[in-house]
Amino acid sequence: MTTDELPSVWTRQRRSGGRPALNRAQIVAEAVALLDAEGVDALTMRRLGSRLGAGATSLYRHVANRDELIELVVDEVYGEIEVRTTGDDWREAITACARSVREMILRHPWIASLLGQAGLSYLGPNVMRLNEGMMVMLDVAGFPLEDAGPAISTVLAYVIGVGVNEAAWLTMLARSDQSERDWQRRLDPTLARAVEEYPHLRAQYADTTDAHPADLREHNFAYGLDRVLDGLAPRRRG
Repeated sequence: MTTDELPSVWTRQRRSGGRPALNRAQIVAEAVALLDAEGVDALTMRRLGSRLGAGATSLYRHVANRDELIELVVDEVYGEIEVRTTGDDWREAITACARSVREMILRHPWIASLLGQAGLSYLGPNVMRLNEGMMVMLDVAGFPLEDAGPAISTVLAYVIGVGVNEAAWLTMLARSDQSERDWQRRLDPTLARAVEEYPHLRAQYADTTDAHPADLREHNFAYGLDRVLDGLAPRRRG
């Protein structure tokens, strides 16, 4: 690496020579499978090499270190996000994209722990395609170019914030071997006592106590996203 080169898998030229038994795609796919099965703490070069039937040194032909591997796995799962760049209903198109982001986070809850470590992940090909697709989507929707970047950041900040909280919640439930409904039933008596002295919280609790937690999560996500889109709507051309 040259002295002015940033430390990232996207700024480093790939090594050449020979015909290695592994390729980058295999390594990234197995890393994602490892993360899905065992979580962030399990992601080490040694553990990944063992799953691939190769020594950790074999992996270094493709990734210089764990930080580069994180950039690759983040870009890989971002490739699952779908963007609709055609259609007349701009809110429907952005909502579909936002839901796709949320679904990706809930499929891979470990992503919440890695986003802050992802380095220059925004230079990855899948992230670049995602951002370009969202720019096209907003252009078709009638947003001026100067608003597209901030609008994308605003929508993603909302979705990622909600998704990360949901992922943490669902991960905790999975570790406790309980469903959302089971947890709610166990918590209800304590929660009812906790809100007794607070009339607004008590009213809210009474209004939602029979709702399934998953339905509440869905309602809250949709409500917040609608308010974000309400805020963006006046920025459209015309």
